[in-house]
Amino acid sequence: MITPFTEAGTLDVEGARRLAGRLVAEGCDGLVLNGTTGESPTTTDAEKAELIAAVRETVGDGVPLVAGVGTADTRHTIELALAAEKAGADGVLVVTPYYSKPPQEALEAHFRQVADASGLPVMLYDIPGRTGTRIEPETMIRLAGHPRIVAVKDCSYDFLGTQKVLAHTELAYYAGCDEHVLALYAVGAAGCVSTVANVVPGRFAAILDAFDAGDTARATELQLRATPLIEAMMGAGLPGAVTAKALLGELGLPAGPVRAPLLPAGREAADGLLALYEELVSGSRTADPSGRR
Repeated sequence: MITPFTEAGTLDVEGARRLAGRLVAEGCDGLVLNGTTGESPTTTDAEKAELIAAVRETVGDGVPLVAGVGTADTRHTIELALAAEKAGADGVLVVTPYYSKPPQEALEAHFRQVADASGLPVMLYDIPGRTGTRIEPETMIRLAGHPRIVAVKDCSYDFLGTQKVLAHTELAYYAGCDEHVLALYAVGAAGCVSTVANVVPGRFAAILDAFDAGDTARATELQLRATPLIEAMMGAGLPGAVTAKALLGELGLPAGPVRAPLLPAGREAADGLLALYEELVSGSRTADPSGRR
């Protein structure tokens, strides 16, 4: 989930409540707060805790809340994990420490220390394109032995390595790249952690539901129909937080500005995103693999 801000740049708590309620009502089984889509590098520790508490109060106890707590500092990450637990989170998302590029032994120690520090289950976040360091499959397999390391948000772009871990562990894998939702689900993933679902949550729920129902042609159709919007939001050079906020703003939903060093999407980009969104929700498409329109 994005973190909405007021036009003055402060945390928009009421907007967050509204967004959380909408996401749950439209098909999200759980919410990830304070991730990078939620601009966690530029929100304060106090804002992070306030957001978790407000969303918990809004959605109740039946909706799992996973809090992003990963930083480049193990001590700070542990502090955020403890604060998230106190604020009402059900689990924590821990990204690979960035910039310092720790070797695998140090990386494993980092994740184990965080997992040992609180009573919450841990979702590892593997995104080497941003952090500079891959959680190697062998490291992931060893970490799966920790009783509280239970899940992975996978943005590794290493489909073979992912399948290797799936084959050797019981880790619950979640596609972190929207274009991989169906592909990863088809080989045993548990679901997805999606940025694009900020604007079309029901579409991603429908992909997984169709696959679960055995209608793989329909699941494929839905994934491919979402591809133009996925590409525009995630592959066109702007961060997902920027494109998601731009499109939510166009739809009249709480979003507000992004925080520096990010800059808002320009008028041309916002218009393009809105056009693709409208095309997707209207159901128009020139062709699909099943032959349906």
